[in-house]
Amino acid sequence: MRNIFLFIRRFFNLLLFLALEGLAIYTLYNYNKTHQAFFGGIANEVTGVVSKRYNDVEYYFQLKKTNEQLAEENKKLREMLPSSFESADTARVTYIDSLAKDTLGTRKFNFLVAKVINNSVSDENNYITLHRGAKQGVKVDMGVLGPDGIVGKVILVSDNYSRVMRLLNRKSKVSAMLKRGLYSGELEWDGKDPEYLTLHSIPKSAKVQKGDTVLTSNISEKLSFPAGLMVGRVAEIIPDASSNFYTLKVRSTTNFYTLQYVYLTENLLAIEQQQLESKTPKD
Repeated sequence: MRNIFLFIRRFFNLLLFLALEGLAIYTLYNYNKTHQAFFGGIANEVTGVVSKRYNDVEYYFQLKKTNEQLAEENKKLREMLPSSFESADTARVTYIDSLAKDTLGTRKFNFLVAKVINNSVSDENNYITLHRGAKQGVKVDMGVLGPDGIVGKVILVSDNYSRVMRLLNRKSKVSAMLKRGLYSGELEWDGKDPEYLTLHSIPKSAKVQKGDTVLTSNISEKLSFPAGLMVGRVAEIIPDASSNFYTLKVRSTTNFYTLQYVYLTENLLAIEQQQLESKTPKD
């Protein structure tokens, strides 16, 4: 206590000055609109900076939840795309009572969101492990999409996990087509550069150019992917002197290094067709 009184006595003039200065500022702030606006602006700026720093820290720890919400929202948007529906065919009558109907037609594809928990790129036969399995609706042969294009196909499913054969796999083969002219071919990987795929069997009659868009094909009802999804762009055209076909080097739009969330596609019409075929009496 004695030290406190000694401190006040020693710095009495300074403390009195600070108190009077504070009183003067308080008076100006409360009774002068100009000064009130000035000090209010400073206080607001300081508060804003502190709040932003706090929000940045909080946002960092909420990134996982934010990514999950965005992935779920993208799934819903994909389900609204016209390619996820089958238009009505007036030339035939089809009875389907188990699929959702929409003004766009019969729903053809459903989408599921899955988190990537293991991702290989450096091998000749690369795979992805997803934290979603049979208990969450995953089935073998489901197609797998990324934010920018196709990724691969499900080959193995357990209760809570699934394994995907990605496009960067020497065993992977996907039907793809040129957007210009709709010429279809077989897409595969040569095991070398993970940024490039190879599209075979494109006829030389096709007016293909560098930069042309390559999409998923529409030649089969049993495809794992909706038709018209982005695959990549033509980077090189390689003519085969011994045949009437081109081999195209395609730069993939999917960045296989940075995959965090993917979307699994389920072909509902293919399932319906299989069910009908299984019920059809055999001769």
